Amino acid sequence: MVNPILHNNKLKKGLYLIPTPIGNLGDITFRAIELLKNSDFILCEDTRVSKKLLDKFEIKKKLISNHKFNEVKNLSKITNLLKNDKIISMISDAGTPAISDPGAVLVNECLKENIDVIPLPGPSAVTTAMSVSGFDEKYLFYGFFPEKEKMIKEKLEMLSDLNFCLIFFVSPKKINKIIPYLKEYFKDRKILICREISKFYEEYTRSTVEKLELFKNEPKGELTIVISEKKLDKKNSQNLSDSDKNNIKMMINKLTTKEITNLISQNSKVSKKKIYEYCLKFKNEK
Repeated sequence: MVNPILHNNKLKKGLYLIPTPIGNLGDITFRAIELLKNSDFILCEDTRVSKKLLDKFEIKKKLISNHKFNEVKNLSKITNLLKNDKIISMISDAGTPAISDPGAVLVNECLKENIDVIPLPGPSAVTTAMSVSGFDEKYLFYGFFPEKEKMIKEKLEMLSDLNFCLIFFVSPKKINKIIPYLKEYFKDRKILICREISKFYEEYTRSTVEKLELFKNEPKGELTIVISEKKLDKKNSQNLSDSDKNNIKMMINKLTTKEITNLISQNSKVSKKKIYEYCLKFKNEK
């Protein structure tokens, strides 16, 4: 069988995105180890963290620190190395690079410069948490929550209208701040909180969002949260009444689409999403 990453029995030049274990070091793949050993340089989110993994598998290569605070500054240096036929592997502290981790900036630059980017499959907190959730298989991965309260509310309001399972990453310092927002927008859904995935003290907490309690002590390790799909009710299956449509027509030039949606939804059996979509459709048809 021909190895797709080889050219004339030599490793293909380019940038390799190599997933690393999210907890248990035994989860790294043989192919990942082989590529790291054959790289000219290894980009690391934190060289101190990566060195523990690399030492475990006796990988001695030149390391380049590449994190969110310097990845833009590093672009020219790294792309020049790649253009000079160097093989560079990128790893994050845990999981897949460029997924809620540094890397996307470099990947985009490589694509602009026609530099090959080769991804490897491997450990992922997203798919691991989703597989054990028992929820519907259709899901949307959001990543980390925004910093500002206004943005958190805006994003959660938008996401609450989608009929998908939702996956978030949350730092242990912020989980108690986030729980009240989850109760506000997802109180009728189930939730799975995954902690220390694949590590010795891994823990999976199942509950309904409504019954979720604040942590008494700050949990150890980052958390992966899975929220179940939306329960479809009669409200979501209703169509706008003629009365609702007439009210929208009267307000369309006086109020914003969001304001109209909020007003109509107060006395309507139709979801905000359907009302909002009708407003946009009506505006476009005018």
